[in-house]
Formats: sequence, structure tokens, C-alpha cells
Amino acid sequence: MPTDRTDLMQGTLELLILKTLSRNRMHGYGIAQRIHDSVDNLLKIEDGSLYPALYRMEERGWITSEWGASENNRRAKFYKLTRTGRKQLEGQAANWARISRAVTKVLQTA
Repeated sequence: MPTDRTDLMQGTLELLILKTLSRNRMHGYGIAQRIHDSVDNLLKIEDGSLYPALYRMEERGWITSEWGASENNRRAKFYKLTRTGRKQLEGQAANWARISRAVTKVLQTA
């Protein structure tokens, strides 16, 4: 049954967050907006998925956080990729490339 939103495969949200944070530190809302804008509105990242993923990633040592002021001068938690997170990004990106090639091959065979 078609839906209005695209569900992400498990682990994909973490990959998108890691890639987004590889550019610069950001607060949660900024991460969601950057992903949303990057994919031409094809994905919507819900707060109920984003923040638990950020907490898990911080517990794993992939990201760190610190409080600061957002663009509109509001208190916000900013996340930054760690060295471990960069290694994780490299591994997950390589794995994603393999998976997407495999799925594409299957879909192209009639």
C-alpha cells in the first residue's frame, strides 16, 4: 500500500546523520532540515526517530554534543562527528554502496 512518506531501512537514518554532520556541527532541527532539503523533500525525518538516533550515536561515541545558541539565539544542543564517527561513516557508506548496487541489479532483472 503506497504512503505519503518513505520509510527508511534500519541504519539508514544513522548514515544520513553521520554524513550531514561530516560537513559541520549542527543542532537536531538543522540536521533534519539539511537531510530534508538534500533529498528534495523525498524523506521526512520525524523527531521521534531523529533524537533517539542521536542519543544512540552519542552513546556509541560516534558524535559528541554541547549546548550553544542557535541562529535565532535559542538554546540548542549541537552535535559534532567524532573520529570514531568518521570511521563509522566510511564503513556504512561503503556498505550502502554495495547494498544499493545489489538492489538495483535485482530490480533491473525482469
